Amino acid sequence: MPETDPAPDTARDRSDRPSGAGEPTRLLRAALQEVSTVIVGQDQMVERTMIALIARGHCLLEGVPGIAKTLAVSTLARVTGGSFTRIQFTPDLVPSDIVGTRIYHPSTEQFDVELGPVFANFVLADEINRAPAKVQSSLLEVMAEKQVSLGGTTHRLPDPFVVIATQNPVESEGVYPLPEAQRDRFLMKVVVAHPRAHEEMEILRRMSAAPPEAHQVLDPVTLRELQHDAERVHVHQLIADYIVRLVMATREPENYGVPELRRVLEVGASPRATLGLVAASRALALLRGRDYVLPEDVRTLARDVMAHRLVLTFDALADGITTTQIVDRVLAAVPPPRVIWDDPAGGEQTAMAAR
Repeated sequence: MPETDPAPDTARDRSDRPSGAGEPTRLLRAALQEVSTVIVGQDQMVERTMIALIARGHCLLEGVPGIAKTLAVSTLARVTGGSFTRIQFTPDLVPSDIVGTRIYHPSTEQFDVELGPVFANFVLADEINRAPAKVQSSLLEVMAEKQVSLGGTTHRLPDPFVVIATQNPVESEGVYPLPEAQRDRFLMKVVVAHPRAHEEMEILRRMSAAPPEAHQVLDPVTLRELQHDAERVHVHQLIADYIVRLVMATREPENYGVPELRRVLEVGASPRATLGLVAASRALALLRGRDYVLPEDVRTLARDVMAHRLVLTFDALADGITTTQIVDRVLAAVPPPRVIWDDPAGGEQTAMAAR
């Protein structure tokens, strides 16, 4: 937690107060509230998925079957008014099943383009690690460029557009690990756990008969406006410097007080981690009712944005070290800027100071 000057309330209390982002925050919270009428628990998964959408990124959900990953994505699509497609990844899938293909019609003696299921606002790539690398790589242009090239013609994808992929961490048969280049395309990787006992009881009560249905709260035009609102959230220079130091600590650990990470890290976080951490922190600040980013926003999302981009050495894998442990070590070693609160005329202001 960042240090603050002594004040009647805590920095966290102040950081949750609305400050210049009222209407966008109200819309985002209303959408999340509507999703929660269907999805019990899993608040972090739903929030991170919304953050990825607002930050124009993609999200990878990792968890065992039956914990509402698919239901959460389809419900979020319904609430935000976007089109939704679900692609079940299997070992016999081919790239044309995803992006589309050209079909020859003998009657007209011409080729027509048949667009694939990726042409939707929300694309759920279910069990993405069941498809071979050739199929997984077909998503790279889709995710990075938001377009598909077929027969020499480029077809733009709908706006907004987000790919939400799921993978099962426990099965090993018929599973193809995601290549590093593709993992790097995901803004965040969220590990989804089983619900707790009281949540399980609420699931039983709510879903055993006449399950509830969510209603539309937003629309694609409003979503694009919210994305623009997030891009206008202010990032202080010291916050940007903090993000860069966190990422650089995974590449040059000896220069940032964590030399012991050199033997466990083969490849550090890429520049996409830096850009992604800024974009995601802006979206989280907007969701929390602020038009500026605080160090706590960065620290909250660091695991989700950075951990899946790290490549461990064989020694680290043999010792059972995880990438989330490495991110936690970096967060503990790299000091955040200090938040200084100033309220001289009744208007809340913040300033940053280097530590």
